Amino acid sequence: MKYSNAESILPEELLRTIQEYVQGELIYIPKPKEAHLKWGEKTHSKSRVSARNAEIQSLFRNGLSIEELASQYFLSYESIKKIVYKKN
Repeated sequence: MKYSNAESILPEELLRTIQEYVQGELIYIPKPKEAHLKWGEKTHSKSRVSARNAEIQSLFRNGLSIEELASQYFLSYESIKKIVYKKN
């Protein structure tokens, strides 16, 4: 998180209005709700994990065991179990 001096970025009138509520403290101004990204949207992690899980499900349907998949994908037995038995 980056901090900026309000005097250098806000119009004087807005700064005076804010000073009526808070002075000499750090405040957090959140992004607008429409600017928030869901997990994985920026880095495409979500799509990579989905593709990996689809591959794991396919390999399981083709006969690989949960133990083999856990070893191959460096995931726990329980994680693989959740992936292969997940209802789509």
